[in-house]
Amino acid sequence: MSTTPGKLTDRKVLIFDVYGTLMDWETGLYDALKPLLLRYKPSRNWTRKEALTAFGSVELDLQTQFPDMLYADLLAKVHEVLEQRLKALSSKETSSSTLDAGEPKEPEGAETAAEGASASTSALNGSDETKEASSDAAQHKAFGDSIKNWPIFPDTSAALHSLAKHYKLVVLSNVDRDSFQYTHGVLSEGRTPSDPSLYLYPGNAKTTRFWQPQTTAAAGKSPFTLILTAQDTGCYKPTLGGFQTALEYIKTSPDLLGGTLKDGEDVEDKVFVVAQSLPHDHVPASQLGVRSVWIDRQTAVTCNELPGGAEPYSWKFETMGEFAEAVEEEAAQ
Repeated sequence: MSTTPGKLTDRKVLIFDVYGTLMDWETGLYDALKPLLLRYKPSRNWTRKEALTAFGSVELDLQTQFPDMLYADLLAKVHEVLEQRLKALSSKETSSSTLDAGEPKEPEGAETAAEGASASTSALNGSDETKEASSDAAQHKAFGDSIKNWPIFPDTSAALHSLAKHYKLVVLSNVDRDSFQYTHGVLSEGRTPSDPSLYLYPGNAKTTRFWQPQTTAAAGKSPFTLILTAQDTGCYKPTLGGFQTALEYIKTSPDLLGGTLKDGEDVEDKVFVVAQSLPHDHVPASQLGVRSVWIDRQTAVTCNELPGGAEPYSWKFETMGEFAEAVEEEAAQ
């Protein structure tokens, strides 16, 4: 990596993070978490940052343990584990309150009455527990399926189509293929598409190792040349594997940089990583010698700080719109 950032237009390929950069991940996730948070006293008054930090802690643990788990399933598991932790916190608070108040004295005859009632209520309790478990599972799954409801930042779609005039656009995202179809459609059209199936991974119809939507007849208005999900790479960011897979494919694919690099040129010198999350994207990009563009979303409360105030990026913009405008201005010179 050169010591100076050079010009924005020196690069030929942009590798995009999606959730947090192009989509308002924090708002979508926080809204989906609220029913769970309101159910338990310890989390009822959590701030947005506290809620998302708690979520992120569980998510990172599970992504490390289960790198092959589909993201929708992983989200459901995060919801389940987070609820278990909140239940434990609630129990501790209840126990503490009981001890502070003193143990209540049991009325005379209560033990006999309880023994008589236990047999008649055991079957009902079992039925209630089954219903509760079923309801919990449905809530966990609903949270996992909430990805399709996460909103787009208003400047994103137009900026992507503007940038696509100057670069090849690549997605590298911690998501699964099926969930991404909804996001893909919104990113491409700026709104929920009338036919989301246009943006679904083609499965057996693919003709390349990874999906290149612009080579598919039914690609809709996709601005992306290549889409890589965690399901494709077999790992979650910030693991380096996804970035390494992307760089190798970009280097060899004729639809990207394949055959265009001159002697002495490296793929890393022709690529920008564009992302909001400093730890998930900018740190690994820097470790691999790839320069990056920080989209510093002003509404973000997570992933926007590093220990010691480190700044591993080369360029900084507050919105995708600002980034696209800067590229247009430079290209016009």
